[in-house]
Amino acid sequence: MILATSYPFLEVFWTMLIFFAFVVWIWILFTVMIDIFRRHDTSGFAKVLWIVFIIIVPYLGVFVYLIAEHKGMTERTIKQQKAAQEQMDQYVQSVAAKGDPAEQIAKAKQLLDAGTISQTEFDQIKQKALAS
Repeated sequence: MILATSYPFLEVFWTMLIFFAFVVWIWILFTVMIDIFRRHDTSGFAKVLWIVFIIIVPYLGVFVYLIAEHKGMTERTIKQQKAAQEQMDQYVQSVAAKGDPAEQIAKAKQLLDAGTISQTEFDQIKQKALAS
């Protein structure tokens, strides 16, 4: 019970708030560092200067970078997300089943004749093949 009286609720709340703010700042710091290394429009020397600025004056460096490069960060992030989406789309198309409806129906008929699928399953496959 001594702990409850020596550490009131508002101090617990304040500690949680400070911890949360620190975690958010660390997240922003990593985001800025990742963006600095991801950039292709600046030289290595400019990247080193940004890193040194962020190391010497951490809070100010991160906030100055966010103010100075916010538009570029957004554009690079959107470009990276579009590239990842296109890569995923290409992968899905490459592994997706390709073939004409007649081929799909013939394969389903073979499965039906072998007893692997039922007549209702064959009809469903046939409807899907004809619909696409």
